[in-house]
Amino acid sequence: MHVVIVGSGIAGLTAAVRASARHDVTLVTKGALRDGATAYAQGGIAVALGADDRVALHEQDTRAAAAGSADEHAVAVLCADGPARVRDLLALGVPFDRTTDPASLDRYGDDLARGREAAHGRWRVLHADGDATGAAVERTLVDALHRCHVTILERTCLTDLVLRDGAVVGVDVLDLLGEPRRIDADAVVLAAGGAGHLYRETTNPLVATGDGVAAAWRAGAVVADLEFVQFHPTRLAVPDGGLVSEAVRGEGAVLRDAAGRRFMTAVHPDAELAPRDVVARGIAAAVREQGGAPVLLDATGLDPDHLVRRFPGLTRATRAAGFDWTREGVPVAPAAHYAMGGVVTDAEGRTSLPGLLAVGETACTGVHGANRLASNSLLEGLVFGVRAADAVAVPRPAHLRLRGDADLPVVTVPPVVTDGHDGTDVADAHRASRPVHGDRPGGATHPRDVTDVRRVVQTEMTERVGLLRDAAGLTAARRTLDALPDPAPTGVRAAEDRALLDLARITARAAEARRESRGAHARTDHPDTDPTAPASTAWVRTPVTVTTPVQQGVPA
Repeated sequence: MHVVIVGSGIAGLTAAVRASARHDVTLVTKGALRDGATAYAQGGIAVALGADDRVALHEQDTRAAAAGSADEHAVAVLCADGPARVRDLLALGVPFDRTTDPASLDRYGDDLARGREAAHGRWRVLHADGDATGAAVERTLVDALHRCHVTILERTCLTDLVLRDGAVVGVDVLDLLGEPRRIDADAVVLAAGGAGHLYRETTNPLVATGDGVAAAWRAGAVVADLEFVQFHPTRLAVPDGGLVSEAVRGEGAVLRDAAGRRFMTAVHPDAELAPRDVVARGIAAAVREQGGAPVLLDATGLDPDHLVRRFPGLTRATRAAGFDWTREGVPVAPAAHYAMGGVVTDAEGRTSLPGLLAVGETACTGVHGANRLASNSLLEGLVFGVRAADAVAVPRPAHLRLRGDADLPVVTVPPVVTDGHDGTDVADAHRASRPVHGDRPGGATHPRDVTDVRRVVQTEMTERVGLLRDAAGLTAARRTLDALPDPAPTGVRAAEDRALLDLARITARAAEARRESRGAHARTDHPDTDPTAPASTAWVRTPVTVTTPVQQGVPA
């Protein structure tokens, strides 16, 4: 079989290495091979490997963080398969940090150094190079990939999926020179990451524009949970500031307001180690109370030598921003970080479209529910990347259990007709569909160009579909987004803008429809969780054939 894998983060690399043993594999990635979000993952990989830990405890923590929306089967698969997949990484040579501390050796039964992050009941987060786990894993997987027989197409941007008789049979891309090209495939695995650039402030790399989810949506695949967008609580609040890992709080750092008060103790019993959505909203409330000034992450209570040794990358980053965090607090603020929603799959990565699989942040297995548990994302890429690679040649079952054991209502959405009414003045936004000089994947003009469509999308999403939402803002955002013209994918930037606009429209619609607060979806006009609301709601574009609601499965 010829398998095309789109994306080169941990999920795509894992799937490519695994599938290459039995199939002809082509890996397509929009930037360079190492440009994805995996390299930005600081904290580590959560896995129940220690003698003091159990898979059931990891499952329990994952479900609790998910705010009642996790899929039980997906969670069980993630946590049960996790130890074997991490042992695979150890066998490949990932340089996980080690310890010689006698108490740790006795407690865990091995010499792997462990950290703890928010909402984890155990110290189970393995890390490498202190705070550069993702980069270490990525280097190792890229090295493994180069030892495999895989065709690698860098700086090649997905624009659309190719359909024939209702099945996915290939991908349309813009190649290195920005020219359109079609790649035929027996199976396509989407591992193209998330869409952090729906928002002005994000921890995501520049390539995170939702290309995979948007292409699947346009092709008629079922998507779900797009209203659940996780905002990481602690992005360094300086221009172009990066993520400050949750592991810093796990080591004992605290959050303080402008008066020096440790405010999270009044918000949640777990204070700084509450689930991410709780901490992000707690910070946002403190920022509002002090007139917009950022809060401070205070690590001065930690041993300075340990802080620098444990977090060498963050020490360099805070120093570059003008702070000595061994002596003073550093300003932090929430930023868009991770999409719990995506293309709906079963536990093998299969989607509602034959020939199409999805893994990693592009997929929605239900494993994260309404709020992802810290350091479960790298594990997800490993576990489901392997399962998808193993599933590509397996006969498709008569019915798929999309999102496992949840009854999945599916809402059909008609195509948007853009007429410029009911929204912003969009005349200038038509300029967004013009090619940009040098507009190639990874081209020189790529990082800083902000087109008119993208500017409107990011403004609406940040101000009305962000950390806190209400009916008036969501309705206004939906109308404004629906009124924007659809950019023609004549270049990479226009293709990205089209993807962002597609996802912004359905995310706003999904957030408007969920009239409750749950996990990362917070409605100020519906502050409570509705126990009668569906754990998950799926969406599909018309015209496609789909059974509504899906009673634990859809026709294959």
